[in-house]
Amino acid sequence: MRRIRILDMDPMDDPRPVILFDGECNFCNTAVRWTASREKHKRLHFARLRSPAARRIIALADPGIEFETLPDSVVFVDENGIHTDSTANLRIARYLRFPWSLLVLAQIIPRPLRDAAYRFLVRNRYRWFGRSASCSAPPPDLASRFLETEEDPGVDDE
Repeated sequence: MRRIRILDMDPMDDPRPVILFDGECNFCNTAVRWTASREKHKRLHFARLRSPAARRIIALADPGIEFETLPDSVVFVDENGIHTDSTANLRIARYLRFPWSLLVLAQIIPRPLRDAAYRFLVRNRYRWFGRSASCSAPPPDLASRFLETEEDPGVDDE
């Protein structure tokens, strides 16, 4: 099982897009598996949002951003920067196979409306889908695409 050491990685050496997700959210964990199974080229990588790896990824992508100001659900980091809320999800859709890639067409909906709908889901995700007391290990077929640091054993640090 290959693990990528984020601490030693230069962002120019590894420009792969990364989905940072709430590892305690059952919906988020399911969404990561769903996304990975529908991805075109297996380029996406994943990290739990409350992990040291996520902090390092954000610091490399934008040293000026306050990590604590980011949403607690999904953050997407690619060569164009850090994306949150509905925009993060629409950028992720670009990596999916047809017909799922057509979800990017939702960009025609004004962002305030998209974000309001997204935030409604986020506010209710634990009530509707449940919450895990601890992060589950990634499935074997995804383990090599999960990023962690030396001090990140694969569980949340909070």
